[in-house]
Amino acid sequence: MKQLLLILAFAASLAAPPSARAQTIPRDQLLFLTAEWKGDRFPDGRPKVPDSILVRMKNVSMEEAWEILQTHGYKNQFEGGWQMVHNDVPIVGRAVTAHYMPARPDLAARITERGHKEGRIGPMNSWPIDTLQKGDVYVADSFGKITDGTLIGDNLGNSIFAKSGNGVIFDGSVRDLEGLGEIKGFNAFVRGFDPTLIKDLMLMGLNTPIRIGRVTVLPGDVVLAKREGVTFVPAHLAEEVVSQSERIALRDQFGHQRLREGKYTPGQIDVVWTPEIEADFRQWLAENRDKIDAPRETIDELLKPPAGRGK
Repeated sequence: MKQLLLILAFAASLAAPPSARAQTIPRDQLLFLTAEWKGDRFPDGRPKVPDSILVRMKNVSMEEAWEILQTHGYKNQFEGGWQMVHNDVPIVGRAVTAHYMPARPDLAARITERGHKEGRIGPMNSWPIDTLQKGDVYVADSFGKITDGTLIGDNLGNSIFAKSGNGVIFDGSVRDLEGLGEIKGFNAFVRGFDPTLIKDLMLMGLNTPIRIGRVTVLPGDVVLAKREGVTFVPAHLAEEVVSQSERIALRDQFGHQRLREGKYTPGQIDVVWTPEIEADFRQWLAENRDKIDAPRETIDELLKPPAGRGK
């Protein structure tokens, strides 16, 4: 299936009208692939999840995101086993995807020539960076290549952060770890670090579907990267993930407090709550609503009495 998607995407890019840019797919194809998203889009068709959702996503835990996505049938959205520049700098943003393959001289030469004719500058590994906007995350599949697979060093890292305010997710490697570590707010989730220069790679897709480990990633997916690993949230589920996560977090905060106070036992909190505990939870919310770090609309929704109970 991955090979079929790549062939279709590349064929579409070759047949695209002159207005399409090298290695991208036509806008209508991107709309087709992300049809569940009904909100704003970038000019190329990539879903544009609102900045307000990205801000709230930063507080979502991996477990919360995983649980909510599972209920919608998305079983393969998490990938672990990363090395990071910083262990304490999360990455949240909209995916800009890039797919790299082992270089084939004739094809790589044609791709480079076409890209330069269409206005792209420099080597292929800089082209995705040129497209970045604030809130984007550069996500690349370079088939786990470490030696000679360093997609960026500290120069390109500085450019990425200046354009996006974000970091990168690479199924591959980077170089200049010390220099990248000096970029405050930047992080990279990679398979390894290596001093070699990039060699024998070619860009076969830009903002096309890619594979990162067990995950199929679409352009515009929301990246949630923390120490545990990376979750790719489909754009159309991003708002639900943050809303549900906020509800779960508030219930956890209440439950933990009551357990510390000794008011309830673990057997009462770690199961479906009784009506009495639910009422206590709503009273706790009302009493602490100005102290709780959560959107007011989320708290208001939780304060509504259970269906059928009236006011």
